[in-house]
Amino acid sequence: MSQRNERSWRSVPKSVIAALAIALILETGFQSHQPKTLARAQALHQPPAVSALRLVSLGENIAVAQLMSLYLQAFDNQPGISIPFRELDYGRVSDWLKTILALDPIGQYPLFLASQVYPQVPDPARTRSMFDFVYQEFLADPARRWRWLAHSALAARHRLKDNKLALHYANEIARLAPHAPGWARQMQIFILEDIGEIESAKIMLGALIASGEVRDERELHFLTERLAELESAEKSSTPSKN
Repeated sequence: MSQRNERSWRSVPKSVIAALAIALILETGFQSHQPKTLARAQALHQPPAVSALRLVSLGENIAVAQLMSLYLQAFDNQPGISIPFRELDYGRVSDWLKTILALDPIGQYPLFLASQVYPQVPDPARTRSMFDFVYQEFLADPARRWRWLAHSALAARHRLKDNKLALHYANEIARLAPHAPGWARQMQIFILEDIGEIESAKIMLGALIASGEVRDERELHFLTERLAELESAEKSSTPSKN
C-alpha cells in the first residue's frame, strides 16, 4: 500500500470510522436476527450517493473509498457462506467501483479489481462487463489508467478469444496514451501477429517506424528487427514458383 494511502488511514477522523463501523454493526445485527434459512447470496445493495459520502467523510474521501473497497471485496464472504462471483450482481459491482473511483480518482485498486479479480468468473457476459467498466474509466484518465486496459486487452484475447475487442482496446491505448511504454502502445501489432494477421502487423509496424514517433534507439532497433523477422517468415512460408 502506498505512503499516500497509509497517511490517509492514520489521519481518518475517529468519528468517520465510528459512523461507518456502527452502520456495519447494525447491518450485521439485523441479519443475525433474521429467521434462519438456507444460506444464499445476500443482494448487494446500491452504493450510497457520492455527494452523501463526501458530506459524511469530512474531507477524508480517500479513507472512505478504502473502507468501501474493503466492504465490497469482503462481500463475497458473508457469515456462513462464500458467494461465487457468478452469483454477484455485476451491475451493482460496477456501481460500487465507480463510486469508489469518484471518491479517489487517483486510486488504482478498483481498476485492479475490475481487470484482474472479478473477470475470473466463468461467465463471459460478466467478464465483458468488467472490461467495459475498465474501458470507460480509461477514457476518463488514459494517462493513469492505460495499464488496466492493457490487462483487459490481453484477457480479451486469451480468455474470451475475442480478437476484435482485444484490438479495439490496444488501438485505444495507442491513440489516447502516448506516454505509455512502448509495449503497451504497440500491443495491437503483436496481437495482429499472434492471430495470424501478419500482413496487417507488417503494415502497422512499417507505418510506426516511418512516422518518427519512436525516438528511443533501442525501441526503434527492436521494431526494425521485428519487421525484418516478419518479412523473412512470410517469405519462407510462401511456396516458391518453379
